[in-house]
Amino acid sequence: MEVIRIRLYGGLNDLVPEASRHRDIARPFFLARSAKDAIESLGVPHTEVDLILVNGEPVGLEHLLVAGDRVSVYPPFRSLDLSGLPRVQPPRPAEARFVLDTHLGRLATYLRMLGFDARYANDATDEDLAASSANDARILLTRDRGLLKRTAVRHGYLVRSANPREQLVEILQRYDLHAAVAPFSRCLHCNAPLRRAETADVEDRVPPRTREVFHDYALCPACGRVYWPGSHYDHMRRLIDWALSR
Repeated sequence: MEVIRIRLYGGLNDLVPEASRHRDIARPFFLARSAKDAIESLGVPHTEVDLILVNGEPVGLEHLLVAGDRVSVYPPFRSLDLSGLPRVQPPRPAEARFVLDTHLGRLATYLRMLGFDARYANDATDEDLAASSANDARILLTRDRGLLKRTAVRHGYLVRSANPREQLVEILQRYDLHAAVAPFSRCLHCNAPLRRAETADVEDRVPPRTREVFHDYALCPACGRVYWPGSHYDHMRRLIDWALSR
């Protein structure tokens, strides 16, 4: 049987069974005509890949393979200069903006808490998510490999952990976001940017006892929610410090 041989590097090995990690993987040629087909047949979405070499030469996702080809697949690099090589991933938008699937609601809240634009709706369909990623230049975060294999999705990440706190650390590290964190600047409920407000601006929305203790507030101009540094603030601050320290 005619085959091609694929080898994954770096964190891409996390996405395949242990028996297939850090070694050549033989795939029937008739199942994988393009580089994208070959890589995704292993369960690795194209959004996880940044460099493909076929027989030592860089190629794109749509490169047509021939029997006997050896395919080397690399994830995005942060410490190596690959400026002279054609990259699979399109340039990332200057501002990291996200859209999250319906299983990542807590992660969406955490990203908003850190000030990131994180679109989330618990009734969004796969078509909605792929369209938002493609049309609005948003990074699609999901645990669904099939969703990331859609050709329309240009920027995306397969979240590894099932724990929302660990998921937050993953995203901060994957997109090198530590310097962009702006805590408590975005509404946790609707994702809109918050604005500062005085007591007089919110007195009809805040309990009397709260108005006696707190005088600085944040107001969401979209949904009308009011935020102040109550007991929940210290808990969120500890979570933010923990995530950034990781």
